[in-house]
Amino acid sequence: MKAYHAKQIYNIVLCGHSGAGKTSVAEAMLRLSGATNRLGKVADGNTVCDYDPEEVRRGVSISTAVAPVEWKNKKLNLLDAPGLFDFAGAAAEAMRAADSALIVVSGKDSVSVGTEKAVAAAEARGLAKAFFVNGLCDESARFYHVFEDLKTYFGPAVCPVVVPYIQDGQADIYINLLEYKAYDYKNGAPVEVPMPDMGDHRLAGLRTAICEAVAETSDEMFEKYFSGEEFTPEEVIVGVSKGVKSGAILPVFCGDALLMRGMEQFLDGLTWLLPSAADKAAEIGADIDGEPVELSVNEEGATAALCFKTIADPFVGKVSFLKCISGKVSQDDTLLDMRTGATEKIGKVVMMRGKKQEDMRVIPAGDIGAVLKLGGVATGDTLCAATRKVKLDGVDYPECSLRMAIAPQTKGEEDKVAQAVARLMEEDPSIGFENNVETHQMILSGLGEQHLEVVLAKLRNRYNVAAELSQPKIAYRETIRKPVKVQGRHKKQTGGHGQFGDVWIAFSPCDSEDLDFDVQVVGGSVPKNYFPAVEKGLRESIQKGPLAGYPVVGLHATLYDGSYHPVDSSEMAFKTAASIAYKNGMAQADPVLLEPILHLQITVPDANMGDVMGEINKRRGRVLGMTPAGPGLQTIEAEAPEAEVVDFGTFLRQCTQGRGSFTRAFARYEQCPPPVAEKVIAAKNAE
Repeated sequence: MKAYHAKQIYNIVLCGHSGAGKTSVAEAMLRLSGATNRLGKVADGNTVCDYDPEEVRRGVSISTAVAPVEWKNKKLNLLDAPGLFDFAGAAAEAMRAADSALIVVSGKDSVSVGTEKAVAAAEARGLAKAFFVNGLCDESARFYHVFEDLKTYFGPAVCPVVVPYIQDGQADIYINLLEYKAYDYKNGAPVEVPMPDMGDHRLAGLRTAICEAVAETSDEMFEKYFSGEEFTPEEVIVGVSKGVKSGAILPVFCGDALLMRGMEQFLDGLTWLLPSAADKAAEIGADIDGEPVELSVNEEGATAALCFKTIADPFVGKVSFLKCISGKVSQDDTLLDMRTGATEKIGKVVMMRGKKQEDMRVIPAGDIGAVLKLGGVATGDTLCAATRKVKLDGVDYPECSLRMAIAPQTKGEEDKVAQAVARLMEEDPSIGFENNVETHQMILSGLGEQHLEVVLAKLRNRYNVAAELSQPKIAYRETIRKPVKVQGRHKKQTGGHGQFGDVWIAFSPCDSEDLDFDVQVVGGSVPKNYFPAVEKGLRESIQKGPLAGYPVVGLHATLYDGSYHPVDSSEMAFKTAASIAYKNGMAQADPVLLEPILHLQITVPDANMGDVMGEINKRRGRVLGMTPAGPGLQTIEAEAPEAEVVDFGTFLRQCTQGRGSFTRAFARYEQCPPPVAEKVIAAKNAE
């Protein structure tokens, strides 16, 4: 592939609801441009973008794939993003690298949750947006119904660019409103035909809609339109392009990717209307002092590039996908990693098309490429020239909503699991992993059940590690509710020196998370040199409470009396005596079970407020308040026991159809209700 200037480069993310046909659209564009010699199909598992074994098996995208397309001396870097919410982390990577968003909408299903979320994500990134209504050759497709839905959801900015002429349920003719020409696809290849008679003035209305949108782009166009003059096709294209780049116009294309209908007009329209890499506004980074730095797309500037995606495959090796913002990235360059402070020598530079590599001389400003074997570089890192140190914003990954315990199916392979998951986290930073020393479990976090299922499959297929998931254990605590005074006496005669230790300890509740130890011994009844042994004995004892063996918190212990033997007393004897006092005292001090309480921030549509608040109450939670979170959204502040929140993410997704989200944070421990405590204690003691 030849080198292109930023003015000729278009970085486009294909996004939208799962099943809308994003990968099929990319496949059609690749075939039409000559990048491939056949049209791959998702059902057949032979598409360019869905090449991972799990993608082929499931028939859905689970990671972002890059597929460059050459079209009429332009280069389109297609970023095929997953539509499933469980893989929103990969979609965030694609959004970060793109300059514009192409939202694919099913001609049968119309506007879905994934459509809404894709538009919102593109707006958050400040990307230009366009729609492609796909699958119009299906008899159940309803383009004009979908178009009206788009206008209802996203406002008057939605503007038709290519529309179908439907006759006998078939969309064979596509009308380009930019050029005001009609093309027939009955025999496969497009043939220009006379403008069809659509009746009921529909075509005139669509043409009027696009002319009105153009008129709003400048005073000159406004005056010309209202003076009754017709716009030339060139004026229409320039006007719509201005509107698209400013966000005032959301163009709508249509066609059928599987039958390759409408794709020529679609590709032309993308290069006419969407912003090139050179058109994008300058990025704002930060220098080493945290001061803002403006970076424009300029090949002559100092190099600054962002790693937005990583492949860490044991067979392929590590591949770092870079978007060059300024300057250029060339083989043998030495660049600074702003996260680690280390210098990285650039190795082989390649262009990735799916899983296939093609040598690339250089990654110029505005373009996307990949570098092999950058060992220390992670997703989100900025690589820059040492002469201008600057850090770019990384990838904004969604927070994990599902936590499960992971364990190897074969005992003794815990380290193998941990190492393999660490490799997968290089590739997918939306995965979370921790070793809970208290529950002695490895905790795997992700964005949903399918996300974690894919992790298990990759562990098995890539690293030969068989693992299974289970509900994570809850880190309960125990405490006491009333003060007691008890004796702990340890006396043992074994011949020769015996063992003797005798202590009186007062136990009482307190607010401390640890043991609060105090000494009030008078008269030397217990020598000072045995005080540390008493404290050590208590600290070891509180690791297991009297109810179910959970750690004890909120315990104040005062050593106030005791006795000793000048020969038989020892540190070990007093340590044992302290343990005996603990066991005696805890049983009398009204011990209770404590459960962890989480603070939740739940963002939901207004329509789901009642259902979500009701569910919180069912889960023994309490609502603390609500705040607006944007148009039609509310954020609920709530608290709930951790044991009741394990599957809350699944409920929230089902209840809100994927529109809701939540975050969690530890708040405190609270006494567990007696019926719940009894079940927890019984289950723990039965282990």
